[in-house]
Amino acid sequence: MREHDYEPIPGLPGSLPEGESILWQGAPSWRALAVHALHVRAIAAYFLLLALWQIAAGLYDGGPATAAVAAAVWPLGLGAATVALLAGYAWLVQRTTLYTITTKRVVMRFGVALPMAVNLPFKAIESVSFCEHRDGSCDLALALPARGRLAYLALWPLARPWRFSHPEPMLRCIGGGREVAVLLIQSLQQAVGRLQPMEDERRLGQLAAAE
Repeated sequence: MREHDYEPIPGLPGSLPEGESILWQGAPSWRALAVHALHVRAIAAYFLLLALWQIAAGLYDGGPATAAVAAAVWPLGLGAATVALLAGYAWLVQRTTLYTITTKRVVMRFGVALPMAVNLPFKAIESVSFCEHRDGSCDLALALPARGRLAYLALWPLARPWRFSHPEPMLRCIGGGREVAVLLIQSLQQAVGRLQPMEDERRLGQLAAAE
């Protein structure tokens, strides 16, 4: 038995009630997660600079070039191991995560060590924010009411960055994000009739400043 074989429908903790249907399902890209959520490029650059500093310091002190290069081996090795671990974790997140949009709610199933599912009824979603990265992956953050909010650490890395006091679940690093954003906003409008089209259109750019 695989880890999610218990699900009656992939990504959902139970069967859909009568009158509810799935509009979209998707999973995050592990490569995009590694870059945008786990910041492997910045980490790799840090260890590379550390290695270059070791070489420069060794040469400046008058030591042989071979010794200076040898001193740079450990930060390079440590950096490679760190990046590999983070990339492996991103792959596990992709493997265990599935986003679902139905006609009545958004469901996020995730969790590498502790699988969990978060049900977000449309009536609990106050706004939708959008960010498109240069690699084509997109983030959709869902603003929720202050009461009954979710814990940031429980959501991470599927939480909008830096929103610790008022965490926002995020459909992070998905493909075709613009189409999914339009689908979600239109579904919210049809279901609850609260969101104004122009208001949410403006919100599509809000995540860019947070990244």
